[in-house]
Amino acid sequence: MGLRQGAGGDHLTEHSFDSAFDAYEAVRHRLPGAQTAQPHPRRIETLAEIVDDFDAFFLDAFGVLNIGETAIPGVAERIADIRAAGKQVLVVSNAAGFPQAALIDKYHRLGFDFATEQVVTSRAALLAGLDGRRDLHWGLMATRSTGLRDLEDLTLTYLEEDPAAYDAVEGFLMVGSAAWTGERQTLMEAALKGRPRPVLVGNPDIVAPRETGFSIEPGHFAHRLADRTGVQPQFFGKPFHNIYDLAFARLDPLPPRSRILMVGDSLHTDILGAQTAGIASALVADYGFFQGRDVEQAIRTAGIAPDYVTNRP
Repeated sequence: MGLRQGAGGDHLTEHSFDSAFDAYEAVRHRLPGAQTAQPHPRRIETLAEIVDDFDAFFLDAFGVLNIGETAIPGVAERIADIRAAGKQVLVVSNAAGFPQAALIDKYHRLGFDFATEQVVTSRAALLAGLDGRRDLHWGLMATRSTGLRDLEDLTLTYLEEDPAAYDAVEGFLMVGSAAWTGERQTLMEAALKGRPRPVLVGNPDIVAPRETGFSIEPGHFAHRLADRTGVQPQFFGKPFHNIYDLAFARLDPLPPRSRILMVGDSLHTDILGAQTAGIASALVADYGFFQGRDVEQAIRTAGIAPDYVTNRP
């Protein structure tokens, strides 16, 4: 996958969509399996057409609520209408790089009025999945400026340019890649080759849509180290079931799975994750990953079919 270095970290080259799609396809052996028999997706203009068909809506963030630091027009109003119809709305996002409070603040700045309990992230899924490993000394892939809120009770060392840190820790947490570099990736891979240890990935995304292209996310680096070291990471977040278990626990009352809809912009995370969790799915076509792209061809190529393709939320 071609990369270029920018102020916000690594970004895909100008052929970013094809590179990103191919990258997801290349790691399908580490992702949950897709359903083998899918009806042709129903095409709709907005979620307003299917509000009566569901009792709870799970919304991805990047590509559904916002692109980078810009809210997608009309989504806040759509959410208000869905709630007015008596439906539950949760954000279900692979946003592991930011503390919960920082995300809530961001959504409020963008015009979304989500409460803390209405935002479920892969960061929370990772923390819930630590089980008996909380006392380990973890090496942390993260950006210092985002802080350690939510992680205060863990023993952590930031992974930067000191090789000794990679050798000293007992495991690795990959939660944010904005400050990650090729040099740091090489150090982690060398450390794992020398002494395999647990690798927990708080964001399985390979890319995320931004205003000027795709950013490279922790999933990209996790799959690369798996290919090069043989160490198989443990992933937390879409398309894996663990984040949906947290989301189901936030619903009160909990509807039947057939009455829950996941809305996202990615076949390989949002739609595949919905299939893994046994819920319905809607793929956003005009924003995020597939903006300006042939959605139908991508569905055929991947063999991952949503129940709906919506032009916009």
